Amino acid sequence: MKNNIRGTQREKRRRLVLFGLALVGFTILLFVLTQPERPAQPVSKAALVPISKKVPTVSHLDSSVRELSQVRGVYLPAAVAANPKRLQEIIENSQRFGFNALVIDIKDNHGTVAYDTKVPLAHKIGARVDLLKLDELLPRLKKLGFYVIARQVVFYDPKLARYIGALTPGPSPVGDYGRGVPAGRGEGLVWVAPTDTRAQEYNLAIAEEAASLGFDELQFDYIRWPDGGAYKPIYAERYEAIERFLQRVSERLHRKIRLSADVFGRTLWSWNLKKIDPIGQHLETFEKFFDVLSPMVYPSHYETDQLRSDPYGTVKKALESGLKRNLTLRPFLQAFEMRIPDSMSYARYIREQIRAVRELKIESYLFWNPKGDYTALWRALEPP
Repeated sequence: MKNNIRGTQREKRRRLVLFGLALVGFTILLFVLTQPERPAQPVSKAALVPISKKVPTVSHLDSSVRELSQVRGVYLPAAVAANPKRLQEIIENSQRFGFNALVIDIKDNHGTVAYDTKVPLAHKIGARVDLLKLDELLPRLKKLGFYVIARQVVFYDPKLARYIGALTPGPSPVGDYGRGVPAGRGEGLVWVAPTDTRAQEYNLAIAEEAASLGFDELQFDYIRWPDGGAYKPIYAERYEAIERFLQRVSERLHRKIRLSADVFGRTLWSWNLKKIDPIGQHLETFEKFFDVLSPMVYPSHYETDQLRSDPYGTVKKALESGLKRNLTLRPFLQAFEMRIPDSMSYARYIREQIRAVRELKIESYLFWNPKGDYTALWRALEPP
């Protein structure tokens, strides 16, 4: 009987506890439901902006780029890169023969800027031509595994020369251009002075913009004075002017993108150390500011029959001279038909150059054809 009484009391206490808990829960729910609705707190603009990636240094580039030890490819004018049929042909043949790089004009030696640039001066001087759709082109090429290089012509610029004044024979900012040194084949009429800060800032602005668009490398061409004139020790100021510009290039760009430069093939020879060449390109100076140099070792551009008629020997001797100077080289080889000996086919002329670089164990090289026509190159690479 006592056990029945105790059980009944425990059941009453349990029911009272459950009732109390239910009452508390109901009271809390009623409180919440009867509160006035509060407006949502606005999200700050800062919270909506995604955190941008840090700009990579050269040593912290994407691993696929960092590990790329063999860069072989061809140069393309912007019009070819923008032509779907011709570009597809280049892509297919490049893949077929193991090429992994494309050099594409973004600013050429007509002064044309071939993409939708936002640099104001390019619009003002009529340089902008919205030819390359880089937001579509670059992702496509990278997905296919290509290392994409933007080529930018610097001081050879007819459009800018018409706007700010061309470099012509006579007094100049450095003074030595008026010392009886001719412009050489009329070159001065389409050049701007490398000392002109307007020309420097214009090119740096384009380069910084290009570096932000997704290219793997930025390749400068025509960082020099016009060719022509005597080889005499009167050009110190020209070399100093070029070096000052290269310093600015490095400061503004080297933490954003890999940098390279095209240089005259003749600069590989040891006399370049004397700084007596009127163009002002000294390779040890360039080496300080660029990741790689691309000497244009075209045999056709030499003036002696011996060098012109021997593509293998000429390319090999020139590059050997540069390697002895501990220069980092990725040469431009000739894939255009000019001064080819009658005794040699076009295809063999190309193969002889390739033989020279391979014997020197140079694994990175590029081919140049001003029209982007590499029919002869593909033929030269066909197995015998």
